[in-house]
Amino acid sequence: MPLLHQFEKVYSLLNLIKFSHTIFSLPFAIMSTFLAANGMPEIRQLLLIIAALVAARGAAMSFNRLVDRNYDMLNPRTSYRAVLLNKIGKKNIWLFTILSVILVITFAWLLNKLAFYMSPIAILIIFGYSYTKRFTYFSHVVLGLALALSPLGAWIAIKGTLSVTPLVLALAVILWTGGFDIIYACQDMEFDTKTGLYSIPKRFGIKGALIISGILHFLMVLVLVIIPVYTDLGLIYKIGVCITGALLFYEHSLVKPKDLSKVNTAFFTINGIISLGLMGVTLIDIFLT
Repeated sequence: MPLLHQFEKVYSLLNLIKFSHTIFSLPFAIMSTFLAANGMPEIRQLLLIIAALVAARGAAMSFNRLVDRNYDMLNPRTSYRAVLLNKIGKKNIWLFTILSVILVITFAWLLNKLAFYMSPIAILIIFGYSYTKRFTYFSHVVLGLALALSPLGAWIAIKGTLSVTPLVLALAVILWTGGFDIIYACQDMEFDTKTGLYSIPKRFGIKGALIISGILHFLMVLVLVIIPVYTDLGLIYKIGVCITGALLFYEHSLVKPKDLSKVNTAFFTINGIISLGLMGVTLIDIFLT
């Protein structure tokens, strides 16, 4: 029974930190890794990059649940988070967060000096996001920046330096994440208004927020089109970008100002397909052209 209890805690933790949402950032890190290596990277480097990203995301999400606990308790959509947090134990969540931070820094140190030096800055950004809804409407963009650290960090891990390619890819991630997070935040417009939290839907209304989200996603596609200018990516990648544009159009067709019933499909399913699809076409293009 004690072993079963521990398994239940682990399952609750994975549910609490939404481990499945790693699908949003990991594919872009892998894309950046293979682009930086101009092909297959060293297995050791690839595994360390993936491990560092998973640890960083775990730290970010567990920290977010800790600092947002009081808000999560009041919001019907997120009240389960407070229940899970109490079930796991606040002390255990703090220990998990600290351990995850230590792992991020350790993995970065094992990669190269610049990755190691930049790791504390990355941690500050991903932790800082958790406070942004308390004072700025641009929290969605900050979340995008946090996810954009994945391609930037992956490139640094391989090259030991930065260049235009990962910066352009990071910009695409910022625009993409900001866009879909605005859609997701439409569900909480009334709660944000009541509690004094900041969000684009609260500031511009759901209709205005969806328009802004659409503009960000349009700009994301334009940025993706630019990437072949700085890489050897060709036709296969470009076809993937066209499909991405079509999927984003479909995503926006699912969500209406007066009908948010399909937000979860638009948020998780479509964007999961986009991230995995872009990674797939990029890797195919790298190895076949």
